[in-house]
Amino acid sequence: MTTRQPSASTTLTAFDAPIPGPVERREAGKALRSAVPRNAQAVWEPASDRHDPIEVLVEQNKTRDQNLVPLRWERMAVSPFTFLRGSALVMAHDLATTPTAGIDVRLCGDAHMANFGIFASPERRLVFDLNDFDETWPGPFEWDLKRLSASLVVAARENGFDRVACRRSVLNAVSAYRDWMDRFSAMTHLDVWYTKLEVSDLIDVMAPAQRRNVSQSMAKITSKTHLKALAKLTEVVDGKRRIVEDPPLVQRVEGAELQRRLEGVLSGYRTSLPADRQALFDQYRFVDFARKVVGVGSVGTRCWIALFQGPNGGPLFLQLKEARASSPQLALGNTSRMHMGQRVVEGQRMLQASSDVLLGWGTDPVSKIQYYVRQLWDSKGSVDIATLRSPGFDTYATFCGWALARAHARIGDSVTIGGYVGSSERFAESIADFAEAYADQTTRDHALLVAAIANGSLSVTPTPAV
Repeated sequence: MTTRQPSASTTLTAFDAPIPGPVERREAGKALRSAVPRNAQAVWEPASDRHDPIEVLVEQNKTRDQNLVPLRWERMAVSPFTFLRGSALVMAHDLATTPTAGIDVRLCGDAHMANFGIFASPERRLVFDLNDFDETWPGPFEWDLKRLSASLVVAARENGFDRVACRRSVLNAVSAYRDWMDRFSAMTHLDVWYTKLEVSDLIDVMAPAQRRNVSQSMAKITSKTHLKALAKLTEVVDGKRRIVEDPPLVQRVEGAELQRRLEGVLSGYRTSLPADRQALFDQYRFVDFARKVVGVGSVGTRCWIALFQGPNGGPLFLQLKEARASSPQLALGNTSRMHMGQRVVEGQRMLQASSDVLLGWGTDPVSKIQYYVRQLWDSKGSVDIATLRSPGFDTYATFCGWALARAHARIGDSVTIGGYVGSSERFAESIADFAEAYADQTTRDHALLVAAIANGSLSVTPTPAV
């Protein structure tokens, strides 16, 4: 049984079709175990014709800014975890060779543990949720769980945890996913949709020492406002406000033609907003823009920050980030004429409980590069994973499993997923086996990258900007 996303051609008559009841759907989920037993989820064995991971990344880099490709290599080479962060496409190709139950959800597509975080909802409440949707696409629910679990093992190893502790973090995450999926399956779908993981509620279940650390993080996150960004990222030169350069991470690009192109992106972006958000955006006037390098896997893609000024003196920072075909989409061999920025935005709105009120998309009228647009520094932050120690790491893993279950339950069929996963530890143990095996694979792939840099096949020396 496969649950697919509604197509754009869905008509009203489709809503007249009967929906099988919860008992029937749960039994259907259980029946899927006959074709794909839960212990089959444990298997990771690279195929004889496995895509060479370095070749995959080299091919992916061909359409990126070649001046920044060395920086991508440098960031990915830091550790197996940074390699994993930057190699979503490599893992997507690998996941495409693994068994799945046949239950599709709207995937995050890159649900490693660093892509969860804390941010302010439109109501200005701090929530914990997924916070990166560049790779979102419909696909097997196991893919997000396996990427999260593999990332937990890789990160836990780098934090010095032994095998028992590494495995425990995965079991905590997958058990939380299982238990919360079961809870969501007993709720109405509207109630699931309205569910948020507020940080204040999460703090209530933490140990006192963990509460102190999270409270400190919350204070730091709430201070990341547009006003603070204005003070940190800009300066006044000859009476005019402009973004401060920090080459190669932040660079000004002069030229009226480029500014017109970015204005074209923003013009299209405006039309992607609902009428009330258009009215909000119309209150601001453009001041300056610069190119800004972000992340690990995104290095080399086009990314801009734009500064606007409001009528009452308040600033607005927007990030314009290039959107490309997602890794699950490429690995599944799917083609789509959909605007890739629209794909990211709609996926985020489907999966995230509280999305940015100024989320939208646009296209460069000359290059035809597609972008999605969001606010920069709008009370957003993430946990410093390298500093986590048990039991804080385990608690964080549990929250990630909880948040992923809520995301999948919003669009997917929680009852069918729950029926397949079951109530025992069998599914969690299988995912933990996979995670350990794939963490080993990531370590081997990272070593290949380090060796290619060492022998000169790949360069981490920046090329002169043209």
